[in-house]
Amino acid sequence: MRSPTPGARVEAALGTLLLRSTRARLYDRLIEGVDGVDVTTYPVLSGLARTGPTSASRLAEAIGLDRSATTRYATRLEAAGLVRRAVDHNDARATQLELTAAGRAAVAKMRKTLSSAFDELLGSWSMARASRFATGLEHFTEQLQNPARLDARGGGPRS
Repeated sequence: MRSPTPGARVEAALGTLLLRSTRARLYDRLIEGVDGVDVTTYPVLSGLARTGPTSASRLAEAIGLDRSATTRYATRLEAAGLVRRAVDHNDARATQLELTAAGRAAVAKMRKTLSSAFDELLGSWSMARASRFATGLEHFTEQLQNPARLDARGGGPRS
């Protein structure tokens, strides 16, 4: 029996990483001690930190939630003082979601917690191995962000 290809191994590992149960365990750790954020609102807050000010529709598309859920969770984050609605400078009839100073501080705290958790997980690895993994993962995600790298069927890289 042939051993799995690197692509098959990555697919299996990412599948496990993306499971709701895996994400929920990470979210539980991240939100501990952060007022106003729970496992349902975390993706909205985190996504907004990554996208910058944007509409609820664009944020929903970016984080993979429907617009109504995104709006509902943003409203909860707004009530907690972490998100605010502002006039869209390109369309005065529209609003954009943006982080408040408290929202930026909450995201910074959660990112530090996540970084520490990953440092703990990688703590048993050699520094060289952990560094190679981080470099490889950065390169891999950069390639995923470039749609021209994937063919029309979502298959492998183009030559």
